[in-house]
Amino acid sequence: MVPNVFVGCDISKATIDVSLRAANRSRRQKQFLNTVAGHSSLISWITRSGTIVRVVIEATGNYSLDLALSLDACSGTELMVANPSATRQFARAQMRRSKTDRVDADMLADFAERMEFVSWTPPEAAVLELRGMSRRMQALTTERTRERARLHQAAATRTTSAIVINDIEVNIRHLERRLDVMLHQALRLIAMHASMTSAYELLTSIRGIAKKSAVMILPEILILPGGMSVRQWVAHAGLDPRKYTSGTSVVKRERISKMGNVKLRRALYMPALVAIKWEPNIMAFYQHLIAQGKKPIVAIVAVMRKLVHAIYGMLKNETPFKGDKFYQIPVPTA
Repeated sequence: MVPNVFVGCDISKATIDVSLRAANRSRRQKQFLNTVAGHSSLISWITRSGTIVRVVIEATGNYSLDLALSLDACSGTELMVANPSATRQFARAQMRRSKTDRVDADMLADFAERMEFVSWTPPEAAVLELRGMSRRMQALTTERTRERARLHQAAATRTTSAIVINDIEVNIRHLERRLDVMLHQALRLIAMHASMTSAYELLTSIRGIAKKSAVMILPEILILPGGMSVRQWVAHAGLDPRKYTSGTSVVKRERISKMGNVKLRRALYMPALVAIKWEPNIMAFYQHLIAQGKKPIVAIVAVMRKLVHAIYGMLKNETPFKGDKFYQIPVPTA
């Protein structure tokens, strides 16, 4: 059935601003609390206005997840969780000069009516739990890196108190213990689910992706809708090339878009470096790019992008990593 009501929800920590456009083109706005009771009131309000209600919200992490799950479970509603970059460009195309919660909700209602609709598929609860663990591990790793930098700075001068140095060292050891515990819990969760265990074993068949890297990468790709193509995976990771030309005089250097999932992109960086060192076919691919005159960082990004292609094929075909499929090492001629 064709939707006859279009709804935009702008979500913040405490409240949800809702803009509703009915079939007769009338527009109403209302604010609800971002709580379980508020979600129930919101759904009751929007479903009174039509038989098929199309709703668009932005992906805002944990603040939008509970509402998305509630809307998905409600019959008569169609939900799209839009990329904030897409909605921001849509607002610019409309030449909206103001930005408030009410204005954003109104823009999302327009987005729901005019733009291509992609239905949201809720991820499995276990995948969401694993993603929470992996992102916590990333946060702890970042803090450990900062503490190590502070320790280096503190030790660079004799004026730093030994008490301060000891405190930093104690905190680094504490962060490392917490990382070990979180990794152990994540591996236990993976072992409890056959589908995640299979995907984990496929990932770790690549020399360069060890336990921690696999835990970082796995939930970021398992949460993606099943119908996505490998090119969409690459774009989701923000590793797709971004060209910029205008006429004959403006030709900027090609870069990656960086418009996708920054956490997935970061999780792929270290495995790419390790794989370049230890996986013969990946090393040969990297050296081939360097021989062509590519800068090291450009070649590393190319390895990351090709790893996404490899992981996509491995999970789709349920086959472990095969170096020859990644890159065929040239046979030296006599």
